[in-house]
Amino acid sequence: MNDRLEIVPLTKPPCATILAPGSKSITNRALVLAALHSRGQECFLGNVLTSEDTEVMQRALCQLGFDLFGESCVGGLRISSGPETDTIPVREADLFVANSGTTMRFLTAMVCLGHGRYRLDGIPRMHERPIEDLLTALRQLGVKAFSERDNGCPPVVVEADGLRGGSIRIKGDVSSQFLSALLLAAPSAEGSIDIEVTGELVSRPYVYMSVAMLRQWGLTIHTPTDHLFHIPGCQRGTMRNYQIEPDASAASYFLGAAALTSGRITLPYLSEQSLQGDMRFANILGQMGCVLGQERGWPFVQGGPLRGIDVDMNDISDTVMTLAAVACFAEGPTTIRNVAHIRHKETDRLAALATELRRVGAEVEEFADGLTITPRPLHGAAIETYNDHRMAMSMALIGLRVPGIVIKNPGCVAKTYPHFFTDLERLRDEPQKGKS
Repeated sequence: MNDRLEIVPLTKPPCATILAPGSKSITNRALVLAALHSRGQECFLGNVLTSEDTEVMQRALCQLGFDLFGESCVGGLRISSGPETDTIPVREADLFVANSGTTMRFLTAMVCLGHGRYRLDGIPRMHERPIEDLLTALRQLGVKAFSERDNGCPPVVVEADGLRGGSIRIKGDVSSQFLSALLLAAPSAEGSIDIEVTGELVSRPYVYMSVAMLRQWGLTIHTPTDHLFHIPGCQRGTMRNYQIEPDASAASYFLGAAALTSGRITLPYLSEQSLQGDMRFANILGQMGCVLGQERGWPFVQGGPLRGIDVDMNDISDTVMTLAAVACFAEGPTTIRNVAHIRHKETDRLAALATELRRVGAEVEEFADGLTITPRPLHGAAIETYNDHRMAMSMALIGLRVPGIVIKNPGCVAKTYPHFFTDLERLRDEPQKGKS
């Protein structure tokens, strides 16, 4: 892909069915669970997302001694390890996770189940992403886990001798991935683990996803409250064939496209029973004036006149950037609140959004935990993406209405959605046909 991509505005409202790729969040959780619970028995994962984030997870699992065999014709993957191997087959590994937060956090907890020395590193931005809360929690279980540069960020070194049981207190206000990492590893520990989350727990639906997937694997977890978790140790999961849902976060861009173009987009194989909290994004568009409905049991959004809203997006913060793009075409201001934690993502997403929306003419007030976006006449501009896939995809939506929007480094979408711009073009190629 070229280093710059101009988005050409649509000439007609689109009417299409877009199948989103497999969920990144579910894929990386399923990869960990399949690896930990496949000793001597193969586990098949269907609809595995192929992207940078999931590929670095797969490479790391191979380095840790697990056997992975792809079945590209069905988008599947088989995972196994020998029946006599340790929980983590190898005793030493130097793992590179690029800028994948889930891979860094999940594997940091996972390798504590091994016996040996493990180092995890990533690109320079990963060196700025916090992980100390997770390391502190692991040390409470007797693990020697530390930041190599002693700054609370990767690279991380874990010197493991198995993961014993015990009690943990962990802060929940920076990233839910720390808690999910502990939950994924805990059933394979030597004894029961009790976890207490202190303070606000951000991105709650991703924790619910982790809990639900543990139970799908046949693992026991007790959750007396949203802040207390009890997980018995020495468990073995029973899942041998698991199908991954389409990615609701990726789908949000096409729902946003319907909203701001007065089009209609249908999302197959997603439903209200989804594990993914980002399905609630459609409800937010409904509050703005879109029509929501079902077609063959699949959700659709029909765009129309939009009005600004005031919304707490703490639980679905991966869709903040999508809403910010839609807000530029509403009547009246939109305020997005309680998302301070997205400053620690692939980039400082609040600062990046404020800068780039102002670049195209919107009025933006940035505050500590959110933004207020007041629509103004928009114009073309070259958009910095900060190597952040969600910045590229969300700002591209503005180009569906505004001439001259150029996305720099469009290839950064490979992190979670390599074929995003191809799918975006389908809105142009097939207007009013109702299929992709």
